[in-house]
Amino acid sequence: MELALSDTGTGMHQKDIAANQSISYKYLDHIIAQLKAAGLVVPVAGKKSGYRLTRKPEEISVYDVFTAFNSTLALLNCIFDGELCDKHERCAARELWYGLNSVIENYLKEKTIGDLMERQSVLNSEQGGPAYQI
Repeated sequence: MELALSDTGTGMHQKDIAANQSISYKYLDHIIAQLKAAGLVVPVAGKKSGYRLTRKPEEISVYDVFTAFNSTLALLNCIFDGELCDKHERCAARELWYGLNSVIENYLKEKTIGDLMERQSVLNSEQGGPAYQI
């Protein structure tokens, strides 16, 4: 959200993101690396340039950001084929968790960075300033 809310077309410097979010530059370096690998951010030309989003905030889902750091969403290991036990075909609990997992995944796919920006704008106007996290 920091990049989306601060988009001037010239990118945002990593040191400014770290300062605004009260996180270390080193920690942010890992975050930026993951977002770059996922194709969500790119550096703006030049060594001392900033970073910008690769798409409009309305085109980046929260699920896109989540999967930049996690290969998949799984509430429990037994939801996916690699971790199935011998009872998976007749397990009501697995069906429940699989269904809940699908609901959460779809919710994250429906919500975009643009949605978060809109909500943050409302909260900022109600409470007197930004308080969001990356």
